[in-house]
Amino acid sequence: MALDRIDGVALVGFALLAVASLTLSLEQIAVAAAFGGFVLSLSVWRLYGGRPWEALGWLAWVGAAVALVVDFDLLTFLVTFGGFGLMGAGLLLGSRLDLFPAIWDAEPGSESDDSDAVDSTTDE
Repeated sequence: MALDRIDGVALVGFALLAVASLTLSLEQIAVAAAFGGFVLSLSVWRLYGGRPWEALGWLAWVGAAVALVVDFDLLTFLVTFGGFGLMGAGLLLGSRLDLFPAIWDAEPGSESDDSDAVDSTTDE
């Protein structure tokens, strides 16, 4: 579970977003848009890097960023934001701890040997 270059970019990016939102007193929608765009780019980088489960985790955090700007009542906001946040964290940690199957390594066109059995029954 070692950190790589993209993890470093994520940590620095989140720190810069936090500092910028506090010092520049940006509107909530601007901070959410910056956060959503940043985690969307992290998702694409992870997908391109061959880590689809982590890409889905970052994509779930895009949903949390969207929940920041949609006008929900308090309970709906907590469930939406918390649900997307927990799902994203679970996907990220599960991927790092190898709890999910390696779907990226599947070979295309690999089928079971049952197709040979079907062909053998049609021979006369």
